[in-house]
Amino acid sequence: MFNLNKNKLITLLKVQYSNMLEYRVEIALWAISGIIPFFMLNIWTNNNLNESINLSNVMLSRYFLSAFFVRQFSVVWVVFTFEEDALLGKISPYLIQPLNPFFRYFAQHIAEQITRFPFAIIIALIFFLINPESIWIPNLSLFLLACFSTFFSFLIQFLIQSIIACFCFWTEKASSIERLLFIPTLFLSGLLAPVISFPEHVKSWIYLTPFPYLIDFPANILSGNNTNIISGFFMQIFWISVLFPIFKRTWSLGTKKYTAMGS
Repeated sequence: MFNLNKNKLITLLKVQYSNMLEYRVEIALWAISGIIPFFMLNIWTNNNLNESINLSNVMLSRYFLSAFFVRQFSVVWVVFTFEEDALLGKISPYLIQPLNPFFRYFAQHIAEQITRFPFAIIIALIFFLINPESIWIPNLSLFLLACFSTFFSFLIQFLIQSIIACFCFWTEKASSIERLLFIPTLFLSGLLAPVISFPEHVKSWIYLTPFPYLIDFPANILSGNNTNIISGFFMQIFWISVLFPIFKRTWSLGTKKYTAMGS
């Protein structure tokens, strides 16, 4: 059920993209709701907090703009969709299809990101109008690395939420677990502050978790700030390789329980 050929993937993306086009206004609002990094930029610059980490206002602006873009194209909501489908009884017909339902959700996310892209560009242009000194064109190689890193960030978050979503086979409110996980994600991912601003003894263990590789690492690459690219990609691939088997196992146990109950 985890096999997906090229034609199926293209068909899924076309169908889901068509569906997402019907929600353009809602997706535009989602894009606008992701401007938390800009609020944090205002807090940092107005209080001169960037001086403590030897980062200029321009580089800090570029970091938070990059964080905005990374967040726009790595946000995941599969646990909420899966939970709703489970409560409405939509999972049962999905299970008899020769395709794992999570491929459907994966395609939905990619289609939503494509639909969201022009709105994110418009918001960035408005940001540059307000902060013209922050305008820059990323190095092509760094831009491509940032794109790969952002996609890996998306994969990590998708796998984490998919594992949590599988708990819907045991509980009706798996999304509550995700909301608890959102707290460390918010504070440790780099969305509110660059991870470099944390004390050394805190950073030493934060970098062992998946959180700084969700926003901070891709944002640092895109903005041109110093970061260990090799180590960052290694940790992203490491967490993907750890989470995927856990997801497969959780899915297997969950579906066995679900079918054993005659659902």
